Amino acid sequence: RLVESGGGLVQSGGSLTLSCVASPTRLESWAIGWFRQAPGKEREGVSCISTLGNNVIYSDAVKGRATVWTDNGGNTAYLTIRNLKPEDTAVYYCAAGRRGDGLESSLYDYWGQGIQVTVSS
Repeated sequence: RLVESGGGLVQSGGSLTLSCVASPTRLESWAIGWFRQAPGKEREGVSCISTLGNNVIYSDAVKGRATVWTDNGGNTAYLTIRNLKPEDTAVYYCAAGRRGDGLESSLYDYWGQGIQVTVSS
């Protein structure tokens, strides 16, 4: 089970950190992906971190503004996005999988329920 938290309303230019808590397992053997879906748009991959944290990927939309990490073998993954823009407004999801790391949703088997992030201009 994955549960996201940390969403909300943020002003443009601000930052936000999302958390993803996994239970009952620990995250060290899973790749964790972050996805988002804006109203009327397809879900898109934002970032992922491989098992053991030795590979991270960012989409072009957030590259240079985002950082993803886990708590080193614990059960929580994080995504920080800085310099938020109105186009970052979406429902954000974390997902876990063991089929490799990447931004394709098909790599992930378990999904959180999603959390709203709204960026005001």
